Amino acid sequence: MAYFLQQLVNGITLGAMYGLIAIGYSMVYGIIGMINFAHGEVYMIAAFLTIIGFTTLAALGITWVPLALVVVLLLAMAFTAVYGWTVERIAYRPLRGSFRLAPLISAIGMSIFLQNYVQIAQGADPKTLAPVLRGGLTFSDGQFTVTVGYVQILVVVLTVVLMAGFAYLIARTPLGRAQRACEQDQTMAGLCGVNVDRTISLTFVLGACLAAVAGLMTSLYYGVVDFFVGFLAGVKAFTAAVLGGIGSIPGAMLGGLLLGLVEAFFSGYFTYEYKDVAAFSILVLVLIFLPTGLLGRPEIEKV
Repeated sequence: MAYFLQQLVNGITLGAMYGLIAIGYSMVYGIIGMINFAHGEVYMIAAFLTIIGFTTLAALGITWVPLALVVVLLLAMAFTAVYGWTVERIAYRPLRGSFRLAPLISAIGMSIFLQNYVQIAQGADPKTLAPVLRGGLTFSDGQFTVTVGYVQILVVVLTVVLMAGFAYLIARTPLGRAQRACEQDQTMAGLCGVNVDRTISLTFVLGACLAAVAGLMTSLYYGVVDFFVGFLAGVKAFTAAVLGGIGSIPGAMLGGLLLGLVEAFFSGYFTYEYKDVAAFSILVLVLIFLPTGLLGRPEIEKV
C-alpha cells in the first residue's frame, strides 16, 4: 500500500507539470485551431532560465529560498512571455489566412530553431541545478517509506493555485470573454469589438507563462535540463491535451494527471525504460477509440 501511495504522489507531481504545458496547447488550438509545436521549446527555455536565475542569485548572495523562488519565477515568466509573443508574431500571424498546413510547418520550424538556438547559446551538455528545496514528509508502514518532498508539495500547490486563477480569468475577466468569443467565431468577435489579434497574442503569452511555471518545476524536481527536454515533454503534453480533449482547459489538466499517473505506475510496477511506450500507446488508443478525448466536444459542421 505504501509503495502504491509513493507512485500516486509521483504520478500527481508529474501529471501537474504535464497539465500546465498541455493547457498551452489546448488554448492555442481552441482559438486558432492549430497546434503550436514550438510550445515544448518555450518550456525548455524556461527550465534553462530557471537554472540561470538561481545561479545568478546565488552569485549575488541571495540565498533565501522563498525570495529566490519568486524572483526566478517572475523572471522566467517574463522572458518566456516574450518568446511566446514572438512565436505568434513570426510563425503564426503572417500565415493565419494561409492553407492549413502552413502554420503547422512554420511551428515545427520554429521548434527546431529554438532547440538549436539554445544548443548554441548554452551548449549541448546537460545543465544541472543543486537542490533548492531539500527534505520532505515521510510515512512508513514498516516495510516501505513514502516520501513526499517539499518540491512535490510546491508543484501541486502551485498548480492548484494557477488553475484556480486561470479558471477565474477565463470565466470572469474581459480577456477570458474575448478568448471565448474568438474560440466560437473570430469574424463575429471582431465585428463585436473584440481585438482578435491582441487576444490571440495574449493567449500565446498566457500559455508561455504556464510553460514557464512547468519549466521551473522541472528544474527544481529533476535538477537537470538539456536542450532536447522540450521535445519529449511537449509531445507528452500534447498527448495529455488529446487525452483530455484538445481545446478543453479542464481536459488538458485531467489528461496531464492521467498521463502522469500512467507513467508513474508503469515505471513502478513494470519497467522504467518503457514508460514512454505506455504514454504514447495511450495516445494511439485515444485517437482510435475516442478521437474527441475525455472532455472534448465533437466539431459540428455548419451548413
